[in-house]
Amino acid sequence: MFSRLCFASSLLICVAFNPIEVLAADPARPVFDEALAKRFGADEHGMRQYVFVLLKTGPTPKPKGPERDEMFRGHFANIQRLAAEGKLAVAGPFDGVDGWRGMFILAVKDIEEAKQLTATDPVIISGEMIAEYHVHYASAALMQVNETH
Repeated sequence: MFSRLCFASSLLICVAFNPIEVLAADPARPVFDEALAKRFGADEHGMRQYVFVLLKTGPTPKPKGPERDEMFRGHFANIQRLAAEGKLAVAGPFDGVDGWRGMFILAVKDIEEAKQLTATDPVIISGEMIAEYHVHYASAALMQVNETH
């Protein structure tokens, strides 16, 4: 539920931090930040629903070359567009093991909306990748990743 901010110096210091809570005069008693929670779409627990999209190798992978390069330029442009629209909280690649290529965590109301957004991606359109969809309940603070990354 909490993200970790890690700072390296002579010692590694990790501090648990939930941006929806701010420290009161007594650091052991965080105070709920209602405005920030509302901005991130949080419920009373500081959480929200997302849709986790697993991108796996599809039936028609493109061979290396200009067409594949263009497809991936479009894929990354689509990621940037979805993030700018506030629909994409997190995205990233996997190692390819078992066909797992990447993932999106979409800040949408349901799987149907996630399918509509994912269908705009060139890697899906071309068949380079296919998508699996799962409802995911996680910290609303994921919505801050694009602001701080």
